[in-house]
Amino acid sequence: MLQAIEDYIHNTKEASLEELYEFLRIPSISTDSRYKDDIDRCAQFLKGYLDGIGLEKTTIYETKGHPIVYGEWCGAPDKPTVLLYGHYDVQPPDPLELWQSPPFQPECRDGQIYARGVSDDKGQVFCHLKSIQAFLSEHGELPVNIKILIEGEEEIGSPNLTPFVEAHTDLLKADTVLISDMPMFAEDRPSLCLSLRGLVYMELEAVGANQDLHSGQHGGPVPNPIHALANLITCLKDSDGRVMIPGFYDEVASVPPTIQKQLQEGLFDVDGYKTQLGLTTLVGEKGFSTCEQQWFRPTLDCNGIIGGYTGEGAKTVIPSKASAKISMRLVAHQDPDEIVSAFMTYVKEQCPPGITLSVSAHSTAHPAMVDADQTAVKAAQQAIKNIYGKDPLFLGEGGTIPVVSEFERLLGIQSVLMGLNLPNDGIHAPNEHFSVKNFYNGILTSAHFWNEYARSY
Repeated sequence: MLQAIEDYIHNTKEASLEELYEFLRIPSISTDSRYKDDIDRCAQFLKGYLDGIGLEKTTIYETKGHPIVYGEWCGAPDKPTVLLYGHYDVQPPDPLELWQSPPFQPECRDGQIYARGVSDDKGQVFCHLKSIQAFLSEHGELPVNIKILIEGEEEIGSPNLTPFVEAHTDLLKADTVLISDMPMFAEDRPSLCLSLRGLVYMELEAVGANQDLHSGQHGGPVPNPIHALANLITCLKDSDGRVMIPGFYDEVASVPPTIQKQLQEGLFDVDGYKTQLGLTTLVGEKGFSTCEQQWFRPTLDCNGIIGGYTGEGAKTVIPSKASAKISMRLVAHQDPDEIVSAFMTYVKEQCPPGITLSVSAHSTAHPAMVDADQTAVKAAQQAIKNIYGKDPLFLGEGGTIPVVSEFERLLGIQSVLMGLNLPNDGIHAPNEHFSVKNFYNGILTSAHFWNEYARSY
């Protein structure tokens, strides 16, 4: 059965690449309202594609924000049901001048496809859609039942996804979730992810005088909001990289034994990592390896600070206000709501006199942990071994996929986190890319997963 599928995938390589290019040409930027029409066009493209490959009940569900695309094939009543999740929205491509080719005009160079969203997450989603197409084209059926949910708001925190899942629990009922929105360990080391970090995203606004002031006439006695924010940011972490918010580490979970063993084997090339990023040294929380810091330790980072004059040349001004954006990545057992409350209390206590500080939370997401012994994970292990010739590593992932914990909470099902791209694919950065080899291997791995999961059920 699989030989015919593999032949189909091989014989349609060029067509698959061109279809992916069509998907990538749509600038589906979710955070910018100017691209609302493109978001809608991308949803229409996906629905048309699902219709074309033979999916049923294909629907575009409108939300208070961007649409959700759904389709299913449920013609195998004695087999398990997989809910395939992905997202079609992408990050803004800025800064444009750093792209070697236009971000929404896909280009293949040296075996890499360059385009915004190709790795995060359009290319990875498309791998699964192509494997579904292969089965339906060759056999008219799938080894398992599949429900597809592709949203358009992942890059802005999925604000309307939880309400959708809450309202459609019967529609989305499944045995497991399959998600490919994270990297494998390395090109020659495939992997499966067992944990995702959560997220708390905060904004601080510091206000001093009621207007911008001349720094000569008023400098000295007048509080400077930029200085105030700089001091606040400094107070958030100590010299050892440890977050200073009281209670921040109280609920942090330990590293799963399976992964702890792999960390001790020294798989991560620290020197290569520094070279790749143009760094001479790494910092961070003392006492923990680079992998532990990235996967299983919580973090706090300032993502931006705005205030005063930032144009060309000089303008001697004490600004009236300044703002900063702060993100915290959380690990298993940390509660985002508790962290928000602790953060607010702490920064207000540290605020210097003469400054009015407002603190707001933009978005939160729970961390997630996956059981490595679940049947679907074991099927994914075998599928990866079939294609790559070796067992996958078990890893953590530093990023956040908010819906993973929500699927478990609302639907009672865990996820299979199958990364198909690479850590250096430049997601969220200029010149984002996805290996053509990994694209095709991803289609094959997906096809084998459907088959292995059906066999193990």
